[in-house]
Amino acid sequence: MKRTASSYVKLTLASVLVLASCCLCAWRLMKIQVVDSDTYVNTNTSTLTYTQTISATRGEIVDSDGNAIIENKVGYCVIIEPDTFPDDYAEGNEVLLKVVSILDEEEEEWSTSLPISETEPYTFTEDEDSDAVTSLKENIGVNVYATAEDCMDKLIEDYEIDTEAYTPEQQRILAGIRYEMQLCSFSLSNRFTLCEDVDWDTVMVLKEQAVTMPGMDIVEEAIRSVAQGDVIPHEIGTVGPIYAEEYEELESEGYELDDIVGKSGIERAMDLMLRGSDGIKTITVENGEVISSEVTTSATAGNTVRLTVDSDFQRELQAILEDFIDNFDNLRDSNTEELGLGEVSCGAIVVLDVEDGGVLGMATAPTYDLNDYKTDYASILNADNSSLVNRATDGLYRPGSTFKTITATAGLAERIIDSSTTYYCGHTYEYKDVTYNCTGSHGYISLTRALQVSCNIYFYKLSEELTIDGISKYATLFGLGQSTGLETGDAAGHLSNQESFADLGVEWTVGQVLQSAIGQGEWAVTPIQMANVACTIANDGTRYETHLVDSIWDYNQTECVEEYELVIAEVIADGDADIFQAVENGMIAASTNNFPTQYSLSDFDFSVAVKTGTPQNSSRVQDSFFIGYAPADDPKIAFAGVIEGGEYSKYMIRSIIQAYYKYVEDDEDVEVENFGATTTAATTETTSTKTTTTTTTTTKSETE
Repeated sequence: MKRTASSYVKLTLASVLVLASCCLCAWRLMKIQVVDSDTYVNTNTSTLTYTQTISATRGEIVDSDGNAIIENKVGYCVIIEPDTFPDDYAEGNEVLLKVVSILDEEEEEWSTSLPISETEPYTFTEDEDSDAVTSLKENIGVNVYATAEDCMDKLIEDYEIDTEAYTPEQQRILAGIRYEMQLCSFSLSNRFTLCEDVDWDTVMVLKEQAVTMPGMDIVEEAIRSVAQGDVIPHEIGTVGPIYAEEYEELESEGYELDDIVGKSGIERAMDLMLRGSDGIKTITVENGEVISSEVTTSATAGNTVRLTVDSDFQRELQAILEDFIDNFDNLRDSNTEELGLGEVSCGAIVVLDVEDGGVLGMATAPTYDLNDYKTDYASILNADNSSLVNRATDGLYRPGSTFKTITATAGLAERIIDSSTTYYCGHTYEYKDVTYNCTGSHGYISLTRALQVSCNIYFYKLSEELTIDGISKYATLFGLGQSTGLETGDAAGHLSNQESFADLGVEWTVGQVLQSAIGQGEWAVTPIQMANVACTIANDGTRYETHLVDSIWDYNQTECVEEYELVIAEVIADGDADIFQAVENGMIAASTNNFPTQYSLSDFDFSVAVKTGTPQNSSRVQDSFFIGYAPADDPKIAFAGVIEGGEYSKYMIRSIIQAYYKYVEDDEDVEVENFGATTTAATTETTSTKTTTTTTTTTKSETE
């Protein structure tokens, strides 16, 4: 068949097209395999980036002079790094046991919060309805009726703990650590701290065997350290890790899961100031292997919190309280024997700065040391008389006759009485067919004398015109039945009125008006509230919120970041000085009542305003209460104190004033004899004390 020219042209074009296509394919293949080979290899590489928080150095807590109460020191911590710790549970368990074995051999302390006994048969170490046990059951997914054995079985199953290879003790150790790691959300974003502040010898042993313990590492960190564990330990508080159940609330405030946060006290109340700004460590993982780990954002240390408390003064207050309690037997006399007072072991003292309501010191007995709290919590928890309770802020008491200062203020402010108004006291008082007694027979008596001798009938009669509503009104104005504003929180207590009686399930009778007016009734007040009552009288009716924080400083205390702003909570009777002068006159007169020489308040070069009381208590015969301030004409401090089941607590007042001028005011122009004298030094004059009490012709209300 004869081909045309066009056929040859078409064939040629087709051949050229095929050849060109082959060349193009060959060129493309070469480019992919040779020229761009690295690009395509990288395309198939899985790259992931994780960020790990670097905790900022926490700010310190210091006293009013800048002396550290809580500080930081550089220490070595044993951590588990998530990027090198085995994913396989069996391998990881082996590593954890090796680390713990070394820590135990080196006598290092480490702990977990698993609320299960350390040995069989397993039991819960806390009540089954406690938060710790409830959280455990929720976190590991068992029902609410699960026993401690059930919880252990679930942990063993979840973390593949070999029950044949490990002893029951080892199984419990692994369960505790694994649970703690779960609480801290251990992951590539959150490493786990197993043990803090280990000794250098331990560090060396761990490093020598590190190759057999993948994931274990030693890091230098700022360790929270207690510099003065005996200074207001209840109010300083503690720190700890964020647990998963807390994180939902804290996440919105910028917290990370591996942060350390304040759990109580100042550590918690001022956490935002103390915590600083965390840094960031970035970890890059390619195809399951870590290829880089670097700090991309540096951490910034937190601020230092300066308190209003003077450490030396605080220790002296604690000594005054404990010395009084220890030596109470030397103060026993016919009066204490008649009352049938038993052993004395509990009490509290609070001293406030009249100028702004700052807490200069607060003592409570029994107490503890924060160092012991960290190392031997069980002993503190199980100690007699609940040493974990700060009686200065959370102990609830009837105020007794100290409350008469409030009733007097109410009568004056409502113009029911003035300083010259008299009522007749004939020892007995008839009210609603019931006879009430006064422990004296004072005749016609004015306010100053009524406060001095603590005449019940004067205040019974005044209460009839005030009514319970008037009494409750002024008790509220003075801050009772509510928190004082303390940063760390304090008990509100309650008033003694119909509402409180109903809440308590107690029948209200008309005679309770009289009892409430003299501080009996069902009042529940704290020593810090009553110190603030005295502070308010000293300030002519201006009540300040109490506070522990004086100022905020940068970490090194070179620059003040923020100063405390005075908070006026209430102004009573428009600050009418005449009203409070009338109350003060009665309190000054009371400072001369039956004080043995060694406890006298009359030989200072200034007057002292005080009011005492011996409120009845349903579980004890009575308590012994006092409030006051000094100097009366230019108040510097206001104070309150209580001794549970005791008498003569007012004997501590002299030592409190002396300690203030020795440690806080340090005013050379003020003469206060026998600085630092406490009840211990005075117990040698027991005979004189007894003679004064037994030979006096005044009644008990007059000796309050």
